[in-house]
Amino acid sequence: MDVKQLRYFSVIAEEGQVTRAAKKLHMAQPPLSQQLKLLEEELGVPLMDRNGRNMELTEAGKVLYTRAQELLRRFDETVTEVKEVGEGLKGLLSIGSVKTCFSYIPERLSFFREHYPMVTFRLHEGDSFRLATAIRNWDIELAIVRLPLNLNDFSSLPLPNDRFVLVIPENWISQKPVKLREIADMPLMLLHRISGVGLYELVMDEFKKQELEPTIVCQCADAAMLLSLVRAGVGATLLPKSTLLSFPTIGLKIIAIEDSSIQSESAVIWLKDRNLSKSAVRFIETFKT
Repeated sequence: MDVKQLRYFSVIAEEGQVTRAAKKLHMAQPPLSQQLKLLEEELGVPLMDRNGRNMELTEAGKVLYTRAQELLRRFDETVTEVKEVGEGLKGLLSIGSVKTCFSYIPERLSFFREHYPMVTFRLHEGDSFRLATAIRNWDIELAIVRLPLNLNDFSSLPLPNDRFVLVIPENWISQKPVKLREIADMPLMLLHRISGVGLYELVMDEFKKQELEPTIVCQCADAAMLLSLVRAGVGATLLPKSTLLSFPTIGLKIIAIEDSSIQSESAVIWLKDRNLSKSAVRFIETFKT
């Protein structure tokens, strides 16, 4: 059993047909069928149930497919790492960021374009929970997330804490700064994580500490949508201050909160047991300078 056979087997499993798999692999069907037969003979178990032209994984085949994906990913990472060492930084770097942390991205992409022009990027956006799942699934190498988040599987680099500010429509009259009890009387729209505990709970806990009951009129997982609603006069919102660096603030007022120290923690995270590409290591290092 070699890497080529594992690749062939994986494509057959994903396509469900030798014909489609051969087309995807740009090879003839008979030698592909022969490779599958040789693999089954070597292992001594059937890997596929044949049903006419269609094929389904046996229980043994499912185990091999799962292990093959991990082995092939690690093999590809090794090849990439060896090439990087010999040729310098190049290739595709897949990273993720929550929208409220996107302000960290442009400067670092500009840095890479200047110093490592052979590196290209694939950016993924989502809440912290989804980005953590994407890292576990090997869809991305690292992500910039908002905490809290279960970090048992991850290595992390903490980023500076970020104070919350009040964002209101430009035509609203408000003194600067405001107190939390004043904010509690406003129609509030809060950022809400799709899964798990997030900024919404952080804000609500602060109101609870001061024995205040805020007027929540909308919960939304997208900061851009929240700011659009504020601009339209629907209500106000509370966001980490750095969030506003990534969005136009025309039509908005940004006001400090006088009697509250609500802060959001964020971090760069990556899998503990994963060998990062050289590009990913360099990207993480930009947060340390």
